[in-house]
Order: sequence, then structure tokens, then C-alpha cells
Amino acid sequence: MSMAAEETRKPEATAIDNVAAIFGVTGLVGKVLARKLISKPKWKVYGIARAPDHQIIPVDQSCSNFHFIQCDLLNPLETQKRLSLLQDVTHVFWVTWASQYQLDSIECCDQNKAMLSNALDAIIPGAMALKHVTLQTGMKHYVSLQGPFDENEARYYNEESPRVKPGCNFYYVLEDLLKERLHGTKKCWEETCIDGSDARLVADQQIWAATTADLDENGHSFNAINGPSFTWKEIWKAVAGKLGVQVSEEHTFSEDFWYSKAMADKQQVWKQIVAEKGLIETEIDYLANWDFLDVLFRCPVKILGTRDKVDGLGFDVRYQTVDSIMYWIDCMRDEKLIP
Repeated sequence: MSMAAEETRKPEATAIDNVAAIFGVTGLVGKVLARKLISKPKWKVYGIARAPDHQIIPVDQSCSNFHFIQCDLLNPLETQKRLSLLQDVTHVFWVTWASQYQLDSIECCDQNKAMLSNALDAIIPGAMALKHVTLQTGMKHYVSLQGPFDENEARYYNEESPRVKPGCNFYYVLEDLLKERLHGTKKCWEETCIDGSDARLVADQQIWAATTADLDENGHSFNAINGPSFTWKEIWKAVAGKLGVQVSEEHTFSEDFWYSKAMADKQQVWKQIVAEKGLIETEIDYLANWDFLDVLFRCPVKILGTRDKVDGLGFDVRYQTVDSIMYWIDCMRDEKLIP
């Protein structure tokens, strides 16, 4: 890692105006962010992730303006050692989270706060040119998983929607930590129950928000959603067809199916598929968070957002969610992550 840090002092082939630190660079949004920023002139990117596997790093490491740094953000000493020399950072993109503990738990809040706090402790003191910090959260920002719920009510949430109780929402903890540390610097099946977001849209919107001079410096919250609504019932047949699976209407949906239970003993099956299909060696739990999928398909309240704010400010990127899913299946196949 000292090599990565030393590279901050190397002369670049072209002048660099913006330097991004992407936390969670091996994730879906992190990969797209890195590729898009590297394609822009006068940008340099530090991609930070805990995963050591070079095969999932999103950018060819021969690219002179991309530097991957492996770092366990839960280890404060390691984080300080590996990130404190990144003194040229101008933009921070936080697109990672720790999922070890149950959502809405104190442990989840504490773990995610520790990660962000360690990163800020390492970078902020030396990053004198820091302009913007982007914190990515999810639609759970607007609800508590502890209820009470009105299952028949469809609410559309905008960026000014108040925080909810009860429960411990780690998104709020991270927001408060940023405000404290940066002192106001920018920063179910048949019905529509949740909005879709394409990683390409999220990346484009984060770059837009980080580089749009017309936005004031008081900090903004933006919903990053595709726009058009969808239902899982509409999408499921398309996904099955894409994967070459035949499904009948009567067997498409089951209230008794739980992803976490169904996949709990499939590690060896997945290893066999990887070997037979010549895929990149990955653990099955790396491909999906099965517990989260159980929550997603049993969403106790409808979590729907509006795009009014970003649309009014001129951000016009949109995707159909079914098209997004088809696109990312193709990408995972191209990267030899799935057959």
C-alpha cells in the first residue's frame, strides 16, 4: 500500500484537476463511477475496497490515473496508514456499507459509523483541496423496518421527507457524522412497492452533483431513481427468459420462499457451476445479499421516491428498471461472474 500512496507524488502525464476517492470501488456503483471518471479528462481516481481480488477491480491497473488501494476501513490503524497520504483528494464518493448486522440495529449503526469515521480521520486533515463529499444511501432512508405499517398506503417520498422512528437507521448516523466533521461542506410483487435505481444513473447523478457549479454550498439530498415505476410480477418473466429458465404463472410466486434459507446450503453447488462454466472464482454470498433480498420482497411498506428535485435542476438521465436488470445481467456475464 505504500506504493499506492507514493504514486500520489508521481508526475502525471496530463494535468489533473480533480482527484476522486471512491470507497466501495468493487461494488456495482463504485465500478461505474470509476470507469466514468477515468474516461473524463483531468481526473484521477483512488479506488478503495476491502476485497483483495484483482479480478474484480473495475479498471485496468495499467491506467496511470487509477490506483487501487486495499484497505479494511474497520481497522483505524490500517486506514490511517494507507489513506493519510492521499492529500490530493478533491472529491469523496462513499458508496459502501457494512452488512454484518441486522438493519435498524445499534450494531449496524456503530459499524458503519466506524468505517466512515476512520476514513474521514485519515483523509480530511491532509486533503486541503477537498471540494465535495457524496454519501450514497438507499430508500430505507425514508422508513423504519420496525413499523407501524399501513400496507395499503402508497407514499411517495421526496428529499425533504422527515426522519422516521422507531429504530436505528445507520443512514442518519452517517449523515450526522458528515455534518459534524465537514461543518456544512457540500456534501412486493403485484403492486409498485419500491423504486429501481441503475448504477449508471446513480454514478452519473453523483458526478453531476459533485461537479455542478450552480448548486449552492449548503449541501443537498437527491433521490437517485430510474423514474418509471415497476412491479416484480412484470419483471420476473423477463428475468427468467434472460436466464433461460422456464416459469409458469402458478409457480412464479410463493410466500413461503426465503432466499436466505434456499441459498444457505448452495455454496458447493455454486463452486461446481463456477468450475464447469469457467467463471471467476467467487463465493456465492459475494454475488448477492440474500437476507436483504428477503427484506426487499417482503417490504412492509411502500417506499417510493420522487425525481422532482433533480428533474427541476436539469438532471434528465432515466432508465426502465427491466432494461437496467437485463443490462447488468449481460455485464455480469461479460465479467464471467455468472453463466
